[in-house]
Amino acid sequence: MSRSESSGAPAAAPAAASAARTRRKVVIFRLGSLGDTVIALPCFHKIAQAYPDAERVVLTNAPISSKAASIELILGGSGLIDGVMNYPLKLRSLPALWRLSRQLRALDADALVYLTARLSRLQVLRDMLFFRLSGVKRVVGAPLAADVQVAACDADGQLEKECVRLARSMRALGPIDLEDGRNWDLRLTAAEVEAGEGALAPFGDKPFVAVNMGGKAVENHWGDENWRRFFADLASTHGGYGLLFVGAAEEGVAVAAVSRGWPSPVVNACGKLRPRESAAAMRAASLFTGHDSGPMHLAAAMGVTCVSPFSGLNPPRKWHPFGESHRIIHRMEGVDKIRVEEMTREFRAALSGAAPA
Repeated sequence: MSRSESSGAPAAAPAAASAARTRRKVVIFRLGSLGDTVIALPCFHKIAQAYPDAERVVLTNAPISSKAASIELILGGSGLIDGVMNYPLKLRSLPALWRLSRQLRALDADALVYLTARLSRLQVLRDMLFFRLSGVKRVVGAPLAADVQVAACDADGQLEKECVRLARSMRALGPIDLEDGRNWDLRLTAAEVEAGEGALAPFGDKPFVAVNMGGKAVENHWGDENWRRFFADLASTHGGYGLLFVGAAEEGVAVAAVSRGWPSPVVNACGKLRPRESAAAMRAASLFTGHDSGPMHLAAAMGVTCVSPFSGLNPPRKWHPFGESHRIIHRMEGVDKIRVEEMTREFRAALSGAAPA
């Protein structure tokens, strides 16, 4: 008997290396940060189902703001992706294009799943040409058809939500049931759940509300004074609830001022919990209230009803959280036009279990 036949380990190593080299690779082209990633969760699940044995690499941009979390922070460890590649947002220089093209060619991907919104069909065609020249063999989901390039309207003229349009763009991989909670599963680890639940210790057995007053778009901010008046109004009727503030570290600066006098425990977890740990903490919340932001979509993915003020930065419904239980006040003339009384009315109605108007 030869040495290789008498010992299993030496023979297995070359086999494992060979398997790693021959493993199929799929690129997922998705730009954005926390909210953009969360609304695409059902699509990431569908891609994982369609390519279960492939190495799935996301081609994405670095966060454009310190308040924005990268896709890797949101999906890393979930098993839905295996890694990321950097996509420079300003691809106008030939050296940058050449470097990215070489990286894609070296990856030798079997397919690229196009999961990014573009403003025009010309941009999509430009992207496809670049990917083809970079060695990508097949492009799936490119929004070339008119019915997937832009959000559609229903019979009442209401614009569909972006997550619905994204799911439709993946029809080549099969239908996606957005109502199935499993398609919104972040696959949190035991350590993430422990960290998230640990932040809730000050509440004891009290119910609590999750809050986010930040977000990378300044136009979406309702204002610290509005939030202060909001909590002052609610303290008399719902002061028995704890308040859990989540978000980036700089968003926690105003927490003490806006929640001063709140009779129950207030936990400022801004900058202390990572996005996935924040999700673990928020899933036990009675309600979420906050801006049009990544944490809002994260709460919705956890099945938490959201009460949120929206500005005119985007058209109604497109970026509203998925689900029918949410209570959204959308003012195209500006978020500052939303009165505190409107928000407190929607908050109380949501906690009472009343159906949204």
